[in-house]
Amino acid sequence: MGARSSARRPRAVGRAAGLGLGGATLLMLLSGCSIADWGDAFGHFGWPSRGITLQAHEMYDLWIASTIAALTVGVGVWGLIFWCVIRYRKRGEELPVQTRFNMPMEILYTVTPILIVAVLFYYTAIVQTNVDKLSKNPDQIVEVVAFKWNWQFNYRDGMGEKANTVASTVGSSDVIPILVVPIGEKIRFEETSKDVIHSFWVPEMLFKRDVFPGNVRNVFEVTLDKTGRYVGRCAELCGTYHAFMNFELVVVESAEFDQFLEAKKAGKSTQEALTAIGKEPYATRTSPFNTRRQSHTWNQPETQAAGK
Repeated sequence: MGARSSARRPRAVGRAAGLGLGGATLLMLLSGCSIADWGDAFGHFGWPSRGITLQAHEMYDLWIASTIAALTVGVGVWGLIFWCVIRYRKRGEELPVQTRFNMPMEILYTVTPILIVAVLFYYTAIVQTNVDKLSKNPDQIVEVVAFKWNWQFNYRDGMGEKANTVASTVGSSDVIPILVVPIGEKIRFEETSKDVIHSFWVPEMLFKRDVFPGNVRNVFEVTLDKTGRYVGRCAELCGTYHAFMNFELVVVESAEFDQFLEAKKAGKSTQEALTAIGKEPYATRTSPFNTRRQSHTWNQPETQAAGK
């Protein structure tokens, strides 16, 4: 019995050393690469991109870290399965030693999943809270008004329905509405609909929220950290021309936004105000759809616009 135990001890020590070395190697690899590096190396693990808001970055980091954790657990489980298949494969007709239970192993298999789920839940709750967090004094307030089948964006002087609109832009079948917002400021969006349920969605924000009619005002805040032009869409099937509800989000520097807003307050159109700050006056990332049709075919010339 003593000889058997002595023979087994080196194997156990070797396995423990191997597991320790493997864990240390994994930790070195993980510490040597940032979340962004892992995301870039593996195509973001199916996530669209890193996004253009601080909230989007938090969601991205959570997704990449969760995926790495899941893969690590998966590789460990697969490794144990294959090790057991090879180590304890049939070597003859003799019945192997029958073990009723292994208390340390059962405790490990019970506690480890609970710890993993608890950690994932903890960080998910933190990120979700940060994404839904509303500040007491946002820097800018934009009222998003959806209607069949376009958008109106109202710049407000306060929060809630009783606030006043100081400037506004509205889209049409011929002109894509442009929503101009500043970079690096807390922007509060207050959403309402004039008819049915729509959904305000800018893919690069990695976020969307439904727009309800009636007295329901959905509210959220974002802080953009990248200038540029981005296409926004309605993400809720709202009727015949749902697919035509595009808008363009233009993120500019704070000084440019102040100049744009002053031009709007002075009575200039959105296009004139954009020209005043040196920006292209019309949408560049999307264009109006042709809404004309005949009784059985779409986009035919010399026909009346639908609904007229």
